[in-house]
Amino acid sequence: MAISPTADIGANLQRMRGMRGLTQEAAAEAAGLSRAAYRNLEAGLSEPRASPLVALAKALQVSPADLLLPAPPPPQARFRSKLRLKDRPRILHDVGRELEDYASLERLVDEARPYLFAGFIAPDDANRARAVAELVRERLELGDDPIFDISGLLEDKVGSKVLWLEIASDGFFGMSVAEDGSGPAIVVNSWDRISVERQIFTAAHELGHLLLHRDEFNPDEVAEDVDAEREADRFAAYLLMPEPRFTKEWQEVRGLSLFDAVMKIKRIFRVSYRTVLHRLDEQGLKDVWPRFMAQAKGRLGRALTRTDEPDPLSPAARGTAAPEPLRGREPFELVPSDFDPDRRMRLIRRALDERRMSLSRAAEILGLDLRKMRELHQSWA
Repeated sequence: MAISPTADIGANLQRMRGMRGLTQEAAAEAAGLSRAAYRNLEAGLSEPRASPLVALAKALQVSPADLLLPAPPPPQARFRSKLRLKDRPRILHDVGRELEDYASLERLVDEARPYLFAGFIAPDDANRARAVAELVRERLELGDDPIFDISGLLEDKVGSKVLWLEIASDGFFGMSVAEDGSGPAIVVNSWDRISVERQIFTAAHELGHLLLHRDEFNPDEVAEDVDAEREADRFAAYLLMPEPRFTKEWQEVRGLSLFDAVMKIKRIFRVSYRTVLHRLDEQGLKDVWPRFMAQAKGRLGRALTRTDEPDPLSPAARGTAAPEPLRGREPFELVPSDFDPDRRMRLIRRALDERRMSLSRAAEILGLDLRKMRELHQSWA
């Protein structure tokens, strides 16, 4: 799935405008264009003639050639969704560009990570999702401990790049890129309406695709394979909640109400309440979903929607009618910083410290304007 030259220009405009910290209106005014004309260019709906292209380059302090840079080839990604995403080509373009930048950064500081599961072939049996999850935990020497830093685990131990993109869609949670297609890489949608628990689960889910479905990475394939998605979900659940530790913790909360018990387990393993309920349902706990939903409605004062992630520690998640019975037992609240990847930031800091990279190039890779990049650089300990 190639992105058109017109879309290349639009993507480059968006990236370079971001580096300068300009709004669309400010960029349009600086180039002598109407806001509507500029918006169409950035959206890839029209192609500029020579004189507007030169004016845009001048306004963004780049050369016209920079605006014409071709997109990297689309990564060999597994990118499927129940919903049609009009931004699909642009998302693949952005992922390809970020992976290209990431790889160049690794080469610059000579710090590439080997992929721990290179060439791995999953067994072909019905229970392989759980078996492979247990194998991964064994290879990573995790024991039965909860995973407290999945991004660091994926980047530093597994050897997969982790990228996050903010896409305003609850129909796209993430995607994965094959090891032989500029990956391996895991991409997670960090839109603020998607809970951190869901983002963590997505990262584990996409690792499941890398290990279980390595022959299914085709960026042109858009239809969701329900069986493959369920298998990746099962892998993620057993990776994040190993069975022996889950059983032990569940025995210890049996004196609590179902709602409080599920919330306690959710906090221990840093997963969504839905992940806990799926495990309990799999183990045969009778009517676990309707019972939990009824208790949650009584506790929170309203019915849960599919996108809700109840968290008694957070007022926004609890609702104003909810009591705070878990505050003493559950002192740690999941926030976006619990998931943010940081290996790329470490590599950028090293490249800057060793004077192998300019601040402007660092800003370009991180998608920051120069002012914010300078502030970040000055804030480092």
